[in-house]
Amino acid sequence: MTSSSSPSQDAKRMAHAYPEGLRADALMEEDVAWSHEIDGARDGDQFDRSERAALRRVAGLSTELEDVTEVEYRQLRLERVVLVGVWTTGTAQDADNSLAELAALAETAGALVLDGVIQRRDKPDAATYIGSGKALELRDIVLETGADTVICDGELSPGQLIQLEDVVKVKVIDRTALILDIFAQHAKSREGKAQVALAQMQYMLPRLRGWGQSLSRQMGGGRGGLATRGPGETKIETDRRRIREKMAKMRREIAEMKTGREIKRQERRRNKVPSVAIAGYTNAGKSSLLNRLTGAGVLVENALFATLDPTVRRAETPSGRLYTLADTVGFVRHLPHHLVEAFRSTMEEVGDSDLILHVVDGSHPVPEEQLAAVREVIRDVGATDVPEIVVINKADAADPLVLQRLLRVEKRSIAVSARTGQGIAELLALIDEELPRPSVEVEALVPYTHGKLVARAHTEGEVISEEHTAEGTLLKARVHEELAADLAPYTPVSAA
Repeated sequence: MTSSSSPSQDAKRMAHAYPEGLRADALMEEDVAWSHEIDGARDGDQFDRSERAALRRVAGLSTELEDVTEVEYRQLRLERVVLVGVWTTGTAQDADNSLAELAALAETAGALVLDGVIQRRDKPDAATYIGSGKALELRDIVLETGADTVICDGELSPGQLIQLEDVVKVKVIDRTALILDIFAQHAKSREGKAQVALAQMQYMLPRLRGWGQSLSRQMGGGRGGLATRGPGETKIETDRRRIREKMAKMRREIAEMKTGREIKRQERRRNKVPSVAIAGYTNAGKSSLLNRLTGAGVLVENALFATLDPTVRRAETPSGRLYTLADTVGFVRHLPHHLVEAFRSTMEEVGDSDLILHVVDGSHPVPEEQLAAVREVIRDVGATDVPEIVVINKADAADPLVLQRLLRVEKRSIAVSARTGQGIAELLALIDEELPRPSVEVEALVPYTHGKLVARAHTEGEVISEEHTAEGTLLKARVHEELAADLAPYTPVSAA
């Protein structure tokens, strides 16, 4: 690396920045400019200064990874981005909504959106996504705004990324990389971090690049010899092999973590506890609804994908029946298939549930698109047979006409507000009504010495009537087959 400034200019700058007695010390690192009087008590004995100064860092020539002040500055400075979308289908309003959602994703990731442009095309350009002429216009916009990143509203091929970067001369990422970055920021649990890492590696694998010595051959194979028995792997091939090995290890770890969740799920099934899964578009208010129903205390924030790790809480219906309520990861339009695959074990909470609360943002401009996007992912995880209640959240901020339209179109739906509590009591009653009920109706006179069976009838079934007599508890309830068999010996003679 060479410096463009002349020695005389450097001397003037140094004379201006430092007093006369400090110029020599300023040419060295701080630890070289050491004073026995000031630093001796703190640092103790030091090596010979001339030997330490024999190889020193020259200020202003270090890379940004070595220059601590530059790294700290970059952490504080937000990335300045320009958004680019290709409008292929739908209306102009649909294209604007898609780019507005991309802007919200960028802001959630910690970027400052400077501008956004949309191009009307039949399909994205195979080379540069928006075409060579529009890419040059985009380059002018980047120069004018001072942006350092371009975000494309779609998944770009490795070739499109490289060629568009060659034209605009700044970093280019696509929608998939942006969502993966948000997931990496927000994942807190060990399993969530592993799932995000797996999805990132799946995305990165076909997009590795090599240049210069990265494409040179390693020394060859064979069983030994002096050096070159044949061409070995290139550096980029070695990187791909290592990523595949890491992916295989990550899949094994996720499978082991999945086993723990499956054991808990089997325990709930064994105890015949019904399960309800909350699914929905990101930022639709799923965590707020979970907190309102159970007091779970889950993080609530007006941001996309604020919570990623699933939360399971115990809840109770107005009639006293116990069930579990699970908050799942939020969905979004064009959710990267890498994430769907990596989070499949987490999304199985939806497929294994007895009821889905499909939360939709009633104040969104196009809530129907949110419903369609979430149902597409539900189909991917094989949960189409699970009963669904559409919960139209944020009713206090929604357009009344939109609420009426959704309630008319969605037959099993209810409007609520997790913030104000509007409609929560009606939702609890609807959950109680929709949860699967035990199939066997029994009548038993349970001795007081076997009160555990009465307690099981309350927690696992639905008690119709209960009367305490001299012989025991006369119980009439609807229970599952296993508990019915345990209560069979206590059937009253009159009932038999």
